[in-house]
Amino acid sequence: MFKSHRYIWITSILGLFAVVVLLLVFRHLAFQGLIDHEAKANITLSRVFSNTLWPKYSMFVQRASRIPRGELPNHYTVRQLRDDIRKQMARSRVSKVKIYNLDGLTVFSSDPGQVGEDKSDNAGFVGAKNGAPVSGITFRDRFDAFEGEIVDRNLVSSYIPIRASEDAPVEAVFEVYSDVTDLVTGLQRLQWEIAGWVVGSLSLLYALVFLIVHRAERTIQRQEKARLKNEAKIHYQAYYDSLTDLPNRTSFSERLQEAIKRARRAERMLAVLYIDIDEFKLVNDSFGHSTGDQVLRIVAKRLTSCVRESDMLFRMGGDEFTVIIEGLEFVGSPGGLANRIIDAMAEPMVVNGHDFIVTASIGIAVFPKDDATVEKLVKDADTAMYLAKEAGRNQYQYYSPSMKEQAAERLAFETGLKQALRNNEFLLYYQPRVTTDDEDIVAVEALLRWEHPQWGLVRPNVFIPLLERMGLINDVGKWVLRGACRQVKLWHEDGMSGLRVSVNISPRQFRTGLLVETVKDALSESGLDPVHLELELTEGVLIDNIDETVKIMRELKQLGVSISIDDFGTGYSSLKYLKVLPIDFLKIDRTFVMDLANNEKDAAIIKTISALAHSLKIRLVAEGVEQPQQVEFLKTQDCHEFQGFLFSRPVPPQDIPVIVAQRRVRRAG
Repeated sequence: MFKSHRYIWITSILGLFAVVVLLLVFRHLAFQGLIDHEAKANITLSRVFSNTLWPKYSMFVQRASRIPRGELPNHYTVRQLRDDIRKQMARSRVSKVKIYNLDGLTVFSSDPGQVGEDKSDNAGFVGAKNGAPVSGITFRDRFDAFEGEIVDRNLVSSYIPIRASEDAPVEAVFEVYSDVTDLVTGLQRLQWEIAGWVVGSLSLLYALVFLIVHRAERTIQRQEKARLKNEAKIHYQAYYDSLTDLPNRTSFSERLQEAIKRARRAERMLAVLYIDIDEFKLVNDSFGHSTGDQVLRIVAKRLTSCVRESDMLFRMGGDEFTVIIEGLEFVGSPGGLANRIIDAMAEPMVVNGHDFIVTASIGIAVFPKDDATVEKLVKDADTAMYLAKEAGRNQYQYYSPSMKEQAAERLAFETGLKQALRNNEFLLYYQPRVTTDDEDIVAVEALLRWEHPQWGLVRPNVFIPLLERMGLINDVGKWVLRGACRQVKLWHEDGMSGLRVSVNISPRQFRTGLLVETVKDALSESGLDPVHLELELTEGVLIDNIDETVKIMRELKQLGVSISIDDFGTGYSSLKYLKVLPIDFLKIDRTFVMDLANNEKDAAIIKTISALAHSLKIRLVAEGVEQPQQVEFLKTQDCHEFQGFLFSRPVPPQDIPVIVAQRRVRRAG
């Protein structure tokens, strides 16, 4: 980059050059003024001579050419003329005087040695003879003056025509030398003083300007560095993932487009691997995003260690990664990399004190075997990846054309799920909970169902994970909460007072920061007393950010609602959290209840959970109760409530009053 101070140096040189030119112009004008001034003085002096001495000597001067030149210097009239001129010039700066007749003969000179010289071709003489005074300045190191020889003198010489009157013809030429040495010295001194002041002022000015420009240039350089750094940051943000430092989706699209062009020119194959971490949302939901981010960093490092230097690894976002492999020798080559990735993922990792084993599902699409464009190739790899998940996860699948039909079915399923809430396709079923002493129905659990117009009733374990993955769980969760509150309020108005309803809250819904307001709105809209609402949370909620979790749960408790921990014993919660959390119910997971009669370990676990709950004064609910033997054992463990097929399956809301009435009749009988 051309530095600004270089311009300053160039400008300074030009400025100094301009100063020199101006000084030369000043010198010329000053000296010209001096010459003009002295010329006027000499002309005035010549007029005095013309008026006083010229009438006396005019005839002699005009006829002097007749006198032999050798006799002229000592001629009586010349000596007399010298005396008269010396007297007349006594108090002037005139150093020397010459008189020429019109023939150019030097009739008189204050230097006798010059009398008799022929100056007819002298330019000054010729000009004056023609009627125009001619003046100029000269420097003489030695000069013959009236007072004798003088040295180092600046002289103004003037050739002046002599006339009897202003209108009379020229009769002779009068040459006068004025000594202007003092004036020239003064002018030169003034010139150098001016030069000194100007150069000094300019130097000071340029030094100031240079300092300002230098500082400005440093500021500009800093700004330029900051700009380049910002551009690099913007470029990084545009093309790289800040979490893993891997190239991102934008970079992937550009690199894949270039790779396809190279493969097409070289008639070579390339492959795209689409990698998705299995069930990664559970890690985020159970342990929080901070832990999830650390897991992703470890995954990125492991993936980097698996690929070759020539391969290109990208993070597409979330838990999805891609790899571009160029120069394939045969179609099956990417399978080796896929196996290395699967093996690398199988290694346990420890994050924040928790052990994790993550798996990956990988889809592979090969060019030019599969679709040729970037979009289609990626879509094919993505389709193969989803098929790997559906086939059991922790494996890879090559794309095949038949997968398009399966992908279309999956897309239709997801599209239908997006429209289900708007089209009122969701339903709420309710499963009763009974007391252990008299098996009276005291609560119901609200369970979400999806009834599609064409596919009928879709299983919850199929569409609820999709709701989580598609980010729809929050909206649907609000709908469930409001619908359940309204329904229980209606039952209260129909005479079933005291009935509680429990609603499952997903970890994602719990962490939105809007749960408390959502519960308030649902209670306010329905008019339901908060004591009749129970919120069921999974154990995973208890792990991530315990301080924030306690804060939210206490705010919920202040509303008057109850809180239960669902599927207790299957998650990762630490028992120490139970003593600080405001929990009302623990729900024993059905997996411990189902094989209770045949599995002593399950019985031991239930005994432990029961002892823990009673010591913390937390009520105990058993899920999945289907056999009388299970009831008898759970009663011995002081379980407070039962829920399971033995008492009732999940039923539509209109069936609940019938079941409640039947159970009351049975108890009365």
